[in-house]
Amino acid sequence: MSLGGGGGGRQQLQALSQEIQAIEEEIEELEADVESLQTEKQEVDEAIEALGVLETGSTVQVPLGGDAYVRAEIEDIDEVVVSLGGGYAAEQEEDDAVDTLESKKEMLDDRIEDVQGEISELETESQQLEQQAQQAQQQMMQQQMQGMGGQDEDE
Repeated sequence: MSLGGGGGGRQQLQALSQEIQAIEEEIEELEADVESLQTEKQEVDEAIEALGVLETGSTVQVPLGGDAYVRAEIEDIDEVVVSLGGGYAAEQEEDDAVDTLESKKEMLDDRIEDVQGEISELETESQQLEQQAQQAQQQMMQQQMQGMGGQDEDE
């Protein structure tokens, strides 16, 4: 009977270990999402800051891609094109563009908070599974010890 119990314990430990590993992988993916969202938020902050500093006639470096830039002069700072999401953009006055960017930043903050909440829930679940695994391992060891003790007594 102890052999069957031991085998079941090993299967339980293996299943728990697989669940823990899956949760850890999901946590890593979510942490990468948070990092990406924080980078996007930083870029929004930089855009808001730039709109506060730049003036019509300022010279800026415009990225072309591939780490190549070209100098350009701002023709009119009051005409800002802002991405609205979903592949859409709109030309807005500077103040409206800042408001749109601030709203985007708030949405990013909310999303970061949601993802961090998911991470916390997964970490709690992982800790509970690790405790179950430790208990299962202790039970297996006790069963093995009892099985060995029983054999010694019979002899």
